[in-house]
Amino acid sequence: MIARIERPLRLEGSIQVPGDKSISHRAVMLNALADGEARISNFLPGEDCLSTIRCLRALGAAVELAGPQDHPYETVVVSGVGLHGLREPADVLDCGNSGTTMRLLLGILAGQPFFSVLTGDGSLRSRPMGRVTRPLALMGAQTWGRNGGELAPLAIRGASLRPLSYRLPVASAQLKSALLLAGLFADGVTQIVEPGPARDHTERMLQSMGVELRAQPAPGGVEQIVELSPPVRLKPVDLAVPADISSAAFWLVAGSCHPSARLTLPGVGINPTRTGLLDVLLAMGARLTMKPHIVENGEPVADIVVESSALRGIDVDPALVPRLIDELPVLAVAATQATGVTTISGAAELRVKETDRIATTAQELRRLGAEIEERPDGMVISGPQQLRGAACSSLGDHRLGMSLAMAALLADGLTEIDDADAVNVSYPGFWEQLSAVSGGR
Repeated sequence: MIARIERPLRLEGSIQVPGDKSISHRAVMLNALADGEARISNFLPGEDCLSTIRCLRALGAAVELAGPQDHPYETVVVSGVGLHGLREPADVLDCGNSGTTMRLLLGILAGQPFFSVLTGDGSLRSRPMGRVTRPLALMGAQTWGRNGGELAPLAIRGASLRPLSYRLPVASAQLKSALLLAGLFADGVTQIVEPGPARDHTERMLQSMGVELRAQPAPGGVEQIVELSPPVRLKPVDLAVPADISSAAFWLVAGSCHPSARLTLPGVGINPTRTGLLDVLLAMGARLTMKPHIVENGEPVADIVVESSALRGIDVDPALVPRLIDELPVLAVAATQATGVTTISGAAELRVKETDRIATTAQELRRLGAEIEERPDGMVISGPQQLRGAACSSLGDHRLGMSLAMAALLADGLTEIDDADAVNVSYPGFWEQLSAVSGGR
């Protein structure tokens, strides 16, 4: 699919952003391990989350899509089989493009007394998995894979797991979550030391399901210690998934940068481990209004209004990067419109996402006339720059595709984005919403 976009005269409207991808994954996985039935509303029907559902069904969990006919995936009913009720899959588990699916399932399967094989598409098979399989081996799980266990396809045979005390080499929510999920099956307390903040949806959800889990700052530093005691059972939890702040990020940037814009984003999750982009945009001078917060199942939520703003360039604190790692490609778009220099550093993790997002973001925005200095762990961007419509591509990366769409809303002339349907991984309905708020242009 090729998307064709021209700069509209105005951006205006209310946008119901889809449910949070990270929370949707975790809600289905954890309730599949619970004893009883749970209903998950505002579930994200993106390809990544549907990969998680398919894998759980192959492992014996009952997961039903129960939404209305026009939105058949938005409510999911999970009938949990308990911590020890999964069964050996009859075939390879296909995780599609979803790193979350593969890494978190590895944690669950580490504690299962059977053999499983996980694979994915070409992008997923190129992403590093050794940082998960190595600590799982310390707990007693056996894993095999390409490149010494670093790359999928991966085979895993679970075991009775030993407790683990482990310091994460990077601040990674997926790695932390995989080890916490394995800790559900260990014969003692699992302790994880985080070098910096990473999203804590897994911890919040486990606590709501009755797990004894403690998180506290390590003495004398920014590190945090998370400790989990294995439960006898998980209680099922109904929940409404907040709107995904990583998806809202595109509209926050477009609304800030377009010269005539006012966009309302209701019910966005503002978990403090995810709000790095809000902090950066506010520091750049964005006009953002946060309406009264509501807590949904332990996750804070707010309505956000964004209006046209005069942005200024800033140095993005590397300590913020784990809290906005997925939003950095679209932040680069905002930086092209800000007065002065914006420097992004400490983001080498971007190079091992769906694409090398440092290289591909710089490459594709340059097609639209942006001047970006690429660095090993980030980018330097001077502004403001007038972007020009051109032919570009998502390169199969959903977040890059949506970032290019936001750039196209600011560019002179027509922009054509190839492989535009890649956005369905995380944001089905994106192009329809863009058309609605831009007056069809």
